[in-house]
Amino acid sequence: MMQYNIDNWRPNPRAQPFIPKRHFPSSNARGNFTFQRTPARRLFTKLFQLILFIVLLVTVGVNIAFIADTSRRLRDASYDDISEQSLGSIADTKGTNEEDVLDSLPNEIDIEVLSSASKVAVSVEGTQILESEEKDEGRGIHIVVLNQATGSVMAQQVFDTYTAHEDEAMVLFLNMVSDGRILIFTIKDEGTFQVKEQAKNLLKTLGSTKWDSIGWRDTWAFVTQKRKKHGHPFAEEHSKSPNLESWGEPVILKTKVPLVLQKDSQCQWPDTPFNRRRQSFCSKVEGYGSLCSCDDPAPIDFQPEPLSVNKVWEVPVIIVASNRPNYLYRMLRSLLSANGVNPSMITVFIDGYYEEPLEVVKLFNLQGIQHTPLGVKNARISQHYKASLTATFNLYPDAEYAILLEEDLDVSEDFFSYFSQTIHLLKEDESLYCISAWNDQGYEQTSDDPSLLYRVETMPGLGWAVTKSLYKTELEPKWPTPEKLWDWDMWMRHPDIRKGRECIIPDISRTYHFGSKGVNMNSYFQDLYFQKRPLNTAPHVRLKDVEKMKKDGYEKEMHKLISQATVLDHSLSPCEERFLPQTQGVTYVVYIQMINDQDFETWSGLAKCFHIWDLDVRGNHRGMWRLFLNRNPVFVVGSPASPYSKYKPMDVRPIYLKREKDR
Repeated sequence: MMQYNIDNWRPNPRAQPFIPKRHFPSSNARGNFTFQRTPARRLFTKLFQLILFIVLLVTVGVNIAFIADTSRRLRDASYDDISEQSLGSIADTKGTNEEDVLDSLPNEIDIEVLSSASKVAVSVEGTQILESEEKDEGRGIHIVVLNQATGSVMAQQVFDTYTAHEDEAMVLFLNMVSDGRILIFTIKDEGTFQVKEQAKNLLKTLGSTKWDSIGWRDTWAFVTQKRKKHGHPFAEEHSKSPNLESWGEPVILKTKVPLVLQKDSQCQWPDTPFNRRRQSFCSKVEGYGSLCSCDDPAPIDFQPEPLSVNKVWEVPVIIVASNRPNYLYRMLRSLLSANGVNPSMITVFIDGYYEEPLEVVKLFNLQGIQHTPLGVKNARISQHYKASLTATFNLYPDAEYAILLEEDLDVSEDFFSYFSQTIHLLKEDESLYCISAWNDQGYEQTSDDPSLLYRVETMPGLGWAVTKSLYKTELEPKWPTPEKLWDWDMWMRHPDIRKGRECIIPDISRTYHFGSKGVNMNSYFQDLYFQKRPLNTAPHVRLKDVEKMKKDGYEKEMHKLISQATVLDHSLSPCEERFLPQTQGVTYVVYIQMINDQDFETWSGLAKCFHIWDLDVRGNHRGMWRLFLNRNPVFVVGSPASPYSKYKPMDVRPIYLKREKDR
């Protein structure tokens, strides 16, 4: 507190002087002044005060009565003004729910669409819901699907119809969209080059009147509504390119689209837990076909057979996923249909905070975990695998193994039976470091026996099991860091990681790779190397000689089979049809030139002849490959590098094929 000193005080010259009030007292008979009042005056004062009090009470009473009467009159007038319709609305408020709120939305929406050489955009009610203007990205036909009751976005897809098979993917997607949905189309850059008749006819069925005249580098925008597999068009704009080197002028389409009541846009499925999940899913996303069919919806409650002996019931199953929800949906349907599946042990790891993949996970009532991406391109995928493995062994600290799958794989009906019969080998044989459901060389023409197993030096991936001990002690500490743009599977094939160990694989794969879009995948690559592969369809396969897959037993068996095999005619080219006799079930052996364990020149040429994987060397065991040709088991042995080449007859000269670039 501030202290004041009287010595420092100074008067305020502007202050008014203090003048005390003066009193005028009365005088008595003695001449003294007194301040006493007379009795009459006191009585008058009290009477006056009483009158004022009564007047005040009356005034307050009148005011209270007036306020009460006014309130009553206003209340009565308000009730009189309420119509029967309003009363009905008030009564209905007791049952207000989400559908009532949605039904109160505007009855039409404004849509604006841009198509140009370098940019496409879509706006609904002034809000931009699609924009693509990145260079070298987003070429082709963009499609946006809107809910016909709310106008909300249910799907966005882009199909690069400059490349092969993208038009087929577009047709499939459009056929999977439910009736009633609003469809918006727009082209960026070029969208017609690979559009074949089936896609053209579908677009015309949906109401396009200009598609027949659309050509190279034209711009085009189209808004329609799907109605009973046909279309109800609202607007369409098109601009021709003047020549092959130029693009059509940008087109801007503006239209209004009427909305329908929410109750008219939903299916009336029976109220079950499965259908509640279905209703939630189908009200948010599109492109899943019969899943959202009102009349015959695809089941999401699967009842696969249990396994009599299931050694993988408590093994965690990792699904490595990104933002490919349609792939994930297909994959989970096949996985949940496999005999012996345990849904409670399945976890879907999503690389990024994408909504639709998580909705797919919720649809099947599975556990889903999203995490922040780390790294770019191949490094991002590698870090996703590491994060998924680490999180799994943290979630299941007692687990000894984990099975990994990717979102673009179908699995066979006996997928879990296959692993149940083989998983113990990882513990019992230190010369193994994985068990895979995939055969890199398993094509329609080169695989035949679903009960047959192989040992291979290359890690196949695409559905594989690993031990916790191997991951925690060897793989996790050495895993490539985010700045290294390495493929995780190529890294696992490196000699420093493999350390001479091998993987078990089936002759006929238990997984099928169907994805044609990805960091390292396109439709051409899928067609060339993955399309013509069989997936085992036998539900109850008892695997042959599982115990012989251990190192010593397998070596003994290989020496036996190769020493007894019939040697093919080495004077013929293996690329000729007559190279293999017209037999079935006869075991053959062919010897190819292989100077050392890194000499794969002839094998690469042979792989091209057989139309199998030839991009790098896979599926080999000690300089030997196993496959079927014309349903005959065939051993391809590298000589002199392979220890099995000692069975080559002296008069047989190993086949040599030059590299294709040298031919």
